[in-house]
Amino acid sequence: MSDISVIPAVKRERAGKGAARAIRREGLVPCVIYGDNKDPSMVSVDPRVIWKGLESGHFFSTVYTVDVEGGSKEKALVRDVQFHPVSDQVLHVDFVRAGKNTTLHVSVPVVFLNEDSCEGVKAGGIISYVRHEVEVICAATDVPSEFTLDLATAQVGDTIRISDIDMPKGVTSAITDRDPVVVNIAAPKGAASADDAEEEGEAEEAASEE
Repeated sequence: MSDISVIPAVKRERAGKGAARAIRREGLVPCVIYGDNKDPSMVSVDPRVIWKGLESGHFFSTVYTVDVEGGSKEKALVRDVQFHPVSDQVLHVDFVRAGKNTTLHVSVPVVFLNEDSCEGVKAGGIISYVRHEVEVICAATDVPSEFTLDLATAQVGDTIRISDIDMPKGVTSAITDRDPVVVNIAAPKGAASADDAEEEGEAEEAASEE
């Protein structure tokens, strides 16, 4: 389950583009918290807190406690972040409440371990990353902060799929019609052609003997 971190926030009274621009002029980011059959809550947050979360790599899979100054504390997940198209300034953040009965589709980052000591890499193979995130369905209070895949014993030709990830109870893949590849250990370039040449040579030799 995700670690619960705290995001300090200040309640804002007015909605609308003009009010949002005023918040940004104050050096803050306008945000809204919605869901769980409650009225939306409008707050503003220090952009440094937002950027710290974004840089962590777990911003969209962490259950945060949004601590509103002089008000309530609400558990929520980040649903969307809007950026300025030129400056990359954070313009707005949407949070969705993490109620006991809230079920979410959420992308969870995959962390790969022991890449340098991977047996397949030592044998000349190449790690091919297909997915760095896996979309799952789970209760809002049970969102994993990350999944880990240990590549230490992976061999050349091995393919690791979503079903190979050890997911906590109550967490399931959002993709049900197939079992997508997360990472594989590809054979080194030229290996396949060398094998083919060897097989062709053996076939020619067998034919001449006949």
